[in-house]
This record gives sequence, structure tokens and C-alpha cells, in this order.
Amino acid sequence: MIFKIKRRALLIGWPRVLGFTGLVGLSLATLPAHAQADEQQDKEVLYWYDPMYPQQRFDEPGPSPFMDMDLVPRYADEGGDGASMSIDPGIMQNLGMRVATVTRESVSEIVTAAGILTFDERDVAIVQARSGGFVERVYGLAPEDVVEKGAPLADFLVPAWVAAQEEYLALRSLDEPQLLEAAHQRMRLAGMPAEYITQLERGAKAISVWTVSSPISGVLRTLEVREGMTLPAGAPLARINGLETVWLEVAVPESQMSVLAMGQPVEARLPAFPGEALQGTIETILSEANLDSRTVRVRIELPNPEQRLRPGMTAEVTLTRSDEMALVLPTEAVIRTGRRTLVMVTEGEGKYRPIEVRTGREAGGKTEVLEGLEENQQVVASGQFLLDSEASLRGLTTQMNQPVSAPEPALHEAEGTIITLEEGAIVLSHGPFKTLNMPGMTMSFPIAEESLLQDLAQDDRVRVGVSESDEGLVIKRIEKLGGQL
Repeated sequence: MIFKIKRRALLIGWPRVLGFTGLVGLSLATLPAHAQADEQQDKEVLYWYDPMYPQQRFDEPGPSPFMDMDLVPRYADEGGDGASMSIDPGIMQNLGMRVATVTRESVSEIVTAAGILTFDERDVAIVQARSGGFVERVYGLAPEDVVEKGAPLADFLVPAWVAAQEEYLALRSLDEPQLLEAAHQRMRLAGMPAEYITQLERGAKAISVWTVSSPISGVLRTLEVREGMTLPAGAPLARINGLETVWLEVAVPESQMSVLAMGQPVEARLPAFPGEALQGTIETILSEANLDSRTVRVRIELPNPEQRLRPGMTAEVTLTRSDEMALVLPTEAVIRTGRRTLVMVTEGEGKYRPIEVRTGREAGGKTEVLEGLEENQQVVASGQFLLDSEASLRGLTTQMNQPVSAPEPALHEAEGTIITLEEGAIVLSHGPFKTLNMPGMTMSFPIAEESLLQDLAQDDRVRVGVSESDEGLVIKRIEKLGGQL
């Protein structure tokens, strides 16, 4: 049969056609025509509808106002219990639908992020002038040069050292231990290094030039001296960063911060060393997030004994965290509509029910289920979108995986003054209950619970919520004006 579809109906209903023709159409096609007619005569019709516009229901059969066809009946047993639906198992098999089991397993999260190597700011040496003097020579170095421990940086003439040394040498020939010790102390106070004082004690000539050397191996970050300069005591001469270890700073999206932990092992791969994986640990999770990129910086310490790793290199970092056992299901079984997350649960005998779930982490094709499912439940892992479309056609409501309770009756509210308090009741002079079209008056109301009368007294102004029952209007809620009781 070919239907001539009106343009308006096509625009409104086309997104739902696939679900209807894929399931309902196939279901009807599997039955002979006379069998369909005989079976349908015994069924109770709930309403009629147009498959292209299923949200519109009609009380009587007739032509569709949306397309050139008759309205289709919806029978009482097509929608199961109102929250589930029945699909012929043969149709499910023909459509290639698969089911999966909700299991409890260890959830491992893997996060891949980019990082950049920086200096280890804890491995820093600052060289300063120990006394005022003059720069006589600067060795052939410049900032960013790599220097070894003990490498000379500059020669520094310190006049104050020469005077202190000459005094020491003069007193040494007088055999005056106390004076000699005082001269020794003056050399130390003048800023002479211990190795220079030892060298003077072994010789008989004053040392006038101090050769400033690097105290550690590393990168010469700054060199603040030039030949001929005059420097005061304490002036900075050089700053050197060690390379025995380097920091790898990684920007991790704040949504994945739960994966991070101090001391966590990580794996880093650098384009400079293809095929090689470097192992390190998370040393620090920095306290401030980046407002622009919404990322959290993580500091990883990498050993660098061969000094191959240089600040500025980039790296791809993999962080893996194995967590405690959790309920998981295949990620492909999850239907995300934008407003909620659903799965189609199988209930046996060809019945399926849409269930709303709350999901957590995702890793390795598995999604953690925080709420809505139980272990060993069966869910549809392939073709669930067709079932979801059919559920929408049938008007099925999704629910969390728990018993459905009847909604609480609506409460009708009014304000009033307590006249007297009685056992199990309250006499109230109240204003109108607008939702009941009931004018204000003074009357006695039974209460649902004795605890509602706690801390209430005569002449209190209150707001009450009442519901209709066989006993009349019963107070279900009392609210003292200014605070709830």
C-alpha cells in the first residue's frame, strides 16, 4: 500500500517513521491478514492515532487530519503494563539486536593529555658576590649554556681579601696563636671561601683573584657579569638550573580530575624519542585551575641521568587509575537524549522496558552505572534506538528501576490563626482555600500526625496544607509564619 503524505505531516512526523515501520510494521507483517483481523476484534481499543503524529490521540476512528490514511487503533495489550512493551522475538533476531549483562568489575580510567617539560625549580643554584670587587675576566659562556659542576664562570678581584690575607701572613711569623686565630676569622668574615683559606695556609702568598665556579651541573640561566664591572657584596652573578631531574607539567581537563592522585605512576612518550616510554610519578596537583581552558595542572617528576630531556620538549602523557569494583555495562547500550540517559532492559518473554539511569566514568568501552540498574540485569546493546523510538510511539514512560508509587494528592493551602488545640485536631480560623473555592471560616480540622502540633500554641499564625479524604479535609502540613514546624 502506498500513502500519499501531506507536506505538513512529513515535516512533523518523519523522525518517528523509522521506529514505527521498523518494529510495529514488521510485527504486523509477520501475521496473515485474516489472523490479524480475528485477533484485533477481540482486543480493547484504547484510542486511535496517526503514526506520523502519535502524540495526538482520537476517541473515534476516521481519516487522519495529517495524511491521507485512516487512523490506527492502539490496543490495550500493545503497551504491556504502560511502562514496558512486547516485541516478537523473531523480529528482534531479524533486526540483529544483541543483549548484554550488567556486571560488577574493576573500573580503570585512562586519561591522555599533553604536557611540556620544564626545569626542576627545586634544583637551583644562585651564585652571588661574597665581597665587593671588580670583574677581571668572564669565561666564554652565555645564558642557556650547559655547564659542569666546578666550571669557571668569572675571575673576581676582591681588595678586602688581599688586606686580610697580608695580615694573616704577617702574624703567622710571630708565633701568636690568638692573634693568628683572629686574623683567620677576619678572612672568613671578609667572605673568602674555605678552600681559599686552606690554600693560603699551605702557601705564603696572598690570593687576590677569586675564580667563581658553578656549584652544580646544569643550565646557565642567567650570567650577570661582564669584564670590568664593579660589583657590591651580595650582587647576583649567575643562576644555574640542574638537569638531574625535570618536571613535566600536564594540563588535565577538570572533569577528569577524579583520576588524579599523588604518587600515581604515569607514562610519557616524547616525539624526540619515538618508541620509548618514560615512567614517572605525579608529584603535585597544582592548586589553581586555568580559567580559560578549564584544566588542572599536574606536575610529574622525571629522572634525567643522561640529561637527554630538555625543558621545552612536548610529551603525550597517559594516566591510568584502577578503582574499586563498580556496576558497568557496554557504553553502546546507553541512550543519551540530552536531557536524560536511558537503557532498554529486557524482562523476558519479549518484553522490554526503558529505564532511566545515572552514569559515571567511561573507560575501555564500558560505562559505570551509579543508579538505576542492578547486577545481572540484561540490557539491549544493539538496536536499542529502534526500541526507544517504538517506546516513544507507544507513549511509554521511563522510570528508575524501582517500584512505581502513586503520586501524593495535591495539597490545598490557606492561612489562618489557631483558636484551640485538641487531641488529633486543631480549630482554625482560616482564610479562603482558593483551590477548593472554599471561603474563610472557623472550623476544626483533623491532623495527619500528632507531631505536626509540636511547638504550636493558641493564637499562632500558620499556613496549612490540607488534602481531601473520607474524613473531610485533613491537615498534612503546618507552617508557622516565619518558620516551618
